[in-house]
Amino acid sequence: MVSDKKLVQEVTGWLKVFDDGSVDRTWTGPPEARFMTEPVPPHHEFKNGVATSDVIIDSTSGLTVRIYLPEKKPGDEDKLPVLLHFHGGGFCVSQADWYIYYHTYTALASRARVICVSVYLRRAPENRLPAACEDGYSALLWLQCVAKGQSEQPWLHSHADFTRVFLIGDSSGGNLVHQVAAVGGKMQLSPLRLAGGVMIHPGFVRPERSKSELQQKDSPFLTLEMLDKFLKLALPVGSNKEHPITCPMGAAAPPISDLKLPPLLLCVAEKDQLMDTEMEYYEAMKKGGKDVELLINKGVGHSFYLDKIALLTDPHTAAQADHLIAGITDFIKNH
Repeated sequence: MVSDKKLVQEVTGWLKVFDDGSVDRTWTGPPEARFMTEPVPPHHEFKNGVATSDVIIDSTSGLTVRIYLPEKKPGDEDKLPVLLHFHGGGFCVSQADWYIYYHTYTALASRARVICVSVYLRRAPENRLPAACEDGYSALLWLQCVAKGQSEQPWLHSHADFTRVFLIGDSSGGNLVHQVAAVGGKMQLSPLRLAGGVMIHPGFVRPERSKSELQQKDSPFLTLEMLDKFLKLALPVGSNKEHPITCPMGAAAPPISDLKLPPLLLCVAEKDQLMDTEMEYYEAMKKGGKDVELLINKGVGHSFYLDKIALLTDPHTAAQADHLIAGITDFIKNH
């Protein structure tokens, strides 16, 4: 039987939306890059020093997290810090078990000696914002329940230091770090303590093009087409890029000075099209009296560290990824 559904929106390589509301996220970009978008099954045994497990944290909604547990080493603390991770993808594509996150967060868990809890976020357009933010809040509250002993999770009970919980997010996941941290600042999270947040190339934008958007070239993980089309599909109907989730330094967002935020590390890439708006956010945070540190990677573009092919073939990209992981590790150790 021939389907008569019609294509109504396409983001080249990543996503097709049809008139019946269905979405096809089959990778149609370069075939050699397909492996980076494929899921990696969880493994409870240690591989390269890390074990992984997928855990349903809300039986009603089906909200799930992937836990990365590093193998214990001599000299490790009895309990390890926890990273609550929000993946990127313009709020529309990717998920916690994709290879790009698996290779990155197994490496970070092992090197930084942390437990990573990565959230399978709901995606637009089926679930427009603030759905992904709500999933982030729910995951944080679940960690609090585990810390209180109200929810059972053996790996976390045995190994997690709930007084050192950090938020971390890639690209659009960096936007969620700000949103979840701001909500967490209003909540009584004890015995959990939000110790910090790490934003890696957050998707902060303005309705008008920035200088870096106009001057920097498209990169494998960000093009102007992706930026515009993903946000059109993800933002609440009737909203534009000035929405508080995509422009937390804008007039529509709560004043940054009024927010109770943990110490933050903002990571930017010199050739990222979003660098100017990320730096605008940094300056707004400083002006608002917030504790924010800045890490800049030279000569690389948006989410460069996720690109396994570049890491294997380009020494500069590999060196910058090492610098990024070292900076995040130091930030965690200092907080």
